[in-house]
Amino acid sequence: MRLFITFEGPDGSGKTTQARLLAARLRGQGHDVIYVREPGGTAIGDQIRQIVHDVRNVEMQPRAELLLYSASRAQLVEQVIRPHLARGGIVVCDRYADSSLAYQGYGRGLDLDMVQRIQAFATGGLIPDLTFYLDLDVEEGLRRRLAGRAEWNRLDDQELDFHRRVREGYARLIAADTTGRWRVINAARSVDEVHADIWRTVEKFLTAE
Repeated sequence: MRLFITFEGPDGSGKTTQARLLAARLRGQGHDVIYVREPGGTAIGDQIRQIVHDVRNVEMQPRAELLLYSASRAQLVEQVIRPHLARGGIVVCDRYADSSLAYQGYGRGLDLDMVQRIQAFATGGLIPDLTFYLDLDVEEGLRRRLAGRAEWNRLDDQELDFHRRVREGYARLIAADTTGRWRVINAARSVDEVHADIWRTVEKFLTAE
């Protein structure tokens, strides 16, 4: 079946863990599923990821940052996501266009209409069927990042107020949504509890099909 699922949320909220768990469970049930991450997911995207996440690139301007993320996204959509969906498969994506609205729009203060237009161009208008937002206090998320083994990247390194603006941005995006694709998940709980909530929602989508 064709299904495009994305994961969003502040840094340290467990998106990668949950996206991979979901992909593995779907695969275990016989579904044709791929897991991809942003930025990256292609040879070109992975090179962009190294640039945009490098903590040494302190001079990177918000517009340059937005365009780099969008370039990686455009490559991923055309090279990987669209072809797999066209074959009737399931795509589980760790971050997508909503991240640019939250981080570069609300976090960096770039014009939201401009960010939306760039995302529409980069994705060719491809919108997820289902988006999980893993909600977590930003300070707790950053503590998790520091305690874990995940890469500490240039955005993690931003001031606390930046991360608070991002979280507020997500809240505004969800409140303004008209597609009904968002599901807010309390990420302060255990990995198993969060996964159980996510699976219940996905199961309903699979049954509906």
